[in-house]
Amino acid sequence: MPFLPLTVEEMKEYGWEQPDFVYITGDAYIDHPSFGCAIITRILENFGYKCVIISQPQNNDDYMRFGMPRLAFLVSSGNIDSMVNHYSVSKRRRKKDYYTPNGEMGKRPDRAVIKYCNKLRELYPSSTIIIGGIEASLRRLAHYDYWDDKVRKSILIDSKADLLLYGMGEKTIVEVADALESGMSVKDIIYIRNTVWKTNDESLLPNDAIILPSYDDLLNDKMAYVNSFKIQYKNTDAFFGKALVEKYKNHIIVQNPPEFPLTREEMDMTYSLPYMRKTHPLIEKKGHVPAIDEVKFSIISNRGCFGGCHFCALTMHQGRIIQSRSKESIINEAKLISEDKDFKGYIHDVGGPTANFYNPACKKQNTKGVCSEKECIGYNPCKNLEVSHTEYLDILRELRKLPNIKKIFIRSGLRYDYIMYDKNKEFFNELVEHHISGQLKVAPEHIDDRVLSKMGKPSRELYDQFVKQYFDLNKKYDKEQYLVPYLMSSHPGSTLDAAINLACYLRDTGYTPEQVQDFYPTPGTASTCMYYTGIDPFTMEKVYVPKDPHEKAMQRALIQYKLPQNYQLVKEALIKANRTDLIGFSKKCLIKPR
Repeated sequence: MPFLPLTVEEMKEYGWEQPDFVYITGDAYIDHPSFGCAIITRILENFGYKCVIISQPQNNDDYMRFGMPRLAFLVSSGNIDSMVNHYSVSKRRRKKDYYTPNGEMGKRPDRAVIKYCNKLRELYPSSTIIIGGIEASLRRLAHYDYWDDKVRKSILIDSKADLLLYGMGEKTIVEVADALESGMSVKDIIYIRNTVWKTNDESLLPNDAIILPSYDDLLNDKMAYVNSFKIQYKNTDAFFGKALVEKYKNHIIVQNPPEFPLTREEMDMTYSLPYMRKTHPLIEKKGHVPAIDEVKFSIISNRGCFGGCHFCALTMHQGRIIQSRSKESIINEAKLISEDKDFKGYIHDVGGPTANFYNPACKKQNTKGVCSEKECIGYNPCKNLEVSHTEYLDILRELRKLPNIKKIFIRSGLRYDYIMYDKNKEFFNELVEHHISGQLKVAPEHIDDRVLSKMGKPSRELYDQFVKQYFDLNKKYDKEQYLVPYLMSSHPGSTLDAAINLACYLRDTGYTPEQVQDFYPTPGTASTCMYYTGIDPFTMEKVYVPKDPHEKAMQRALIQYKLPQNYQLVKEALIKANRTDLIGFSKKCLIKPR
């Protein structure tokens, strides 16, 4: 099967005069199931709809290339929020856009969804515009925006779009397409799950809807923001989630309940569609798109995450219930990958947001959903958590038997706490023996339990146990494989004292991180709520938030205290925290006096 049309000439080769949908994306067009544009357009194609794609439009001619579609424009910023894509946590412009030919910056605008939609509304005032993808999904209601340092309105208002699809959207987009095909106006499509719509008519509001604090309340009262986030967080489950209503002066925004998780059969169908699994040739002529490199020979086995990391937005986007593909579906994709002319025998990854979450956290979630007041895992794991790597391990074993496959790596966010909770150590053994490419990356993020509890991460004690067992297994299998822990500075709850404790841990373990990530307050996370309000939405207690740039620089420097350029910052931090005992010549000291 060919690519979906990127030009009018390609559309005519299909024999089409007018497309049903024009999909506008901020990414270069890559027809691979790791990209939302590919999934949504292939799903629509599978259900008989004609889709064309406008990739990274630059001028009016680009927007008008196909004319007005018969049913709707579909708009997404791409696989990543455009502001995160463009700016570091220090708000400096990044040097590369990995979703653009040659990594060139400037091919997608800031706040891409808003800019694309406003241009469409200018060029085609009467068109139907539907937005989706990560940028729209996590900004579906009023949200704290780190770059503007204020609470922004729902992106449905600022974009002037007609309808918003949040979450992953395979079921939703087909329901919306069928409704439009039947002749319904987009303004009447107010009943479909996973959608957000706007109205001025209060009589249309669902009877059981929960009224959130109004936008004016959010602007004037940070506690209202905490309460709103808490309600949203509790209503991310399809089984009991309610419609949420947010009122503005001239609009009412309604978020319908989430869609039910995909069944295994539906997941298999999504990933069995005829993807070309590469960049469109016209895009490739402009230069190589780096984003394809890591995923071209990788396999998505699951989606969703019950990990509960408070700085991660997956809960608000994909939900907490794990959805996974069948072994047969994954094996078939591996065979397809092995036939590629560029395949060298290495599958780069088999996983998802969290590789070793293959089944829901407990069987109850399949019929009753997730607990709204409890977290499955994290700092205080639920006693009902069911831990098993059996099915996932069976898949890996079958993959290893396939011809032309030399090795299968696992790189997508292994949860070491889940590994430790598994009483059957077969997976841990085989992970070390077969599935590591010289180093295993894990994410303890910190070691101070006060910070870990605010992050929703497991305790330091559990991480220490994992590290010991990891190196014991490497010794057992005569492997020289390293452990690379991801560490985060300046997360809410992290004081200078906590940062010094982390530096002392690094001193004792002899590890020097090459890279440190400052906490990045992105839309839709609990940690961002803490950052903005100074309140932990789970405990409703005050939490310390490091915001001063100089203090954040000190916390970051402490994690890399050995670097000469960090000496003055480390010294200043130790003096400020009354820890001058760590300045000296003994082995316990972090720096020497000058």
